[in-house]
Amino acid sequence: MNSHETGDLEIVDSSFSAIINAPFEKVDIPSWCFTLAEEEYRLCSPAHIAAGVTTAPDGRRMSINVETIGGTLMVQHYVETLSEKHHLVLESVSDLFPPSGRTTIHVLWELSVRRIDEHMCEFTNHVRSRATEEFKASLDRQGIPFDVFRAQRQPMSIAHNKGETPLFAASIERAALRN
Repeated sequence: MNSHETGDLEIVDSSFSAIINAPFEKVDIPSWCFTLAEEEYRLCSPAHIAAGVTTAPDGRRMSINVETIGGTLMVQHYVETLSEKHHLVLESVSDLFPPSGRTTIHVLWELSVRRIDEHMCEFTNHVRSRATEEFKASLDRQGIPFDVFRAQRQPMSIAHNKGETPLFAASIERAALRN
């Protein structure tokens, strides 16, 4: 696949940052992610429905998140692909339940934090999504051009990320200050 074909299936690439008022050394993103209580997850966005933790078939930790973005129910199966105290990368083939029937998209969720000073750090929430072949086929069956879908989906996904980022930062801050 060449880079043009690769970029052709990108739905969104969205990144936002927020301040965490806690020392860098106290922040542990994987610990926060894999111990996040469902109620705490729900406080991070009105679109968040449920969250839980399990393991992937290969034993890696997995965060299960259920949310609605743009009226579409999503069940995300985030498997850790990089897990460092200040940097977590999760990958999911997420189930979507649009009116046309169940399908999937690929989501890469990257959370990181960098030191600002002794008492503050900056949290970055970076979300990238791509259509799977299954999803592209679903659009094709409905006669929906991918570019039209992408143009409609991007603003909703970006708004969701922008809204949840400061709330995730506040949740990570609470967890860091408890430790």
